[in-house]
Amino acid sequence: MYHVMIVEDDPMVAAINRQYVEMNPSFHVSGSFRNGRDGLDHIRKKPVDLVILDYYMPLMDGMEFLEQLDQLEKKPDVIMVTAANETETVKGLLGAGVMDYLVKPFEYARFERALEQFLKKQELLGGGSRSLSQSEIDRLLPGKAAAEAGPARMQKGLQEHTLETIRQYMKEHKDRSFTSEEIAEQVHLSRVTIRRYVNYMLETHEIVSGIDYKTGGRPSIQYRYVGF
Repeated sequence: MYHVMIVEDDPMVAAINRQYVEMNPSFHVSGSFRNGRDGLDHIRKKPVDLVILDYYMPLMDGMEFLEQLDQLEKKPDVIMVTAANETETVKGLLGAGVMDYLVKPFEYARFERALEQFLKKQELLGGGSRSLSQSEIDRLLPGKAAAEAGPARMQKGLQEHTLETIRQYMKEHKDRSFTSEEIAEQVHLSRVTIRRYVNYMLETHEIVSGIDYKTGGRPSIQYRYVGF
């Protein structure tokens, strides 16, 4: 399991990031901090594999964090999750070596792709000293991999019949938004199963997602059918 640290000064956004990360069983959030200074102190004591980083923060911004992170002996990968989309800021952060860059607001499917790209990198580069083929190197390049992937295909293990069941229910209630738990209850499938299918439907733009902050507890992800 890979250890993830979240550095985000907005508690609500940090909670959403944690929820997104821990929906993937390969990851565990080992710490969440509201400023980069505390985050760096944590990494020095207990190294992590991946950092989910905001740019606009108190005490130090995302670039200052990356500059200090670069001085550590064991440097984790970094995914930016931020509202900062000015050309010079993006250019500087990409030049500092972040592995992916997500601009708020974004959908879970995009966040999941960033995590999957991290897993691909670990799989290909974590196997000791060996030569990589061109196709393996291509898999490490998100832009090239996405361009070659083309339209989203049915993922392994997904069934057309199950997809149609979920699709039909959401079509019949297209004026409403649902959590994965609510869909699971109505179509009599597990929440884990529903999440796999709604992630696919997000990739094909058949549904859209949003965040409900009015749940009284942790924010929940809501899905709504929009068709193709």
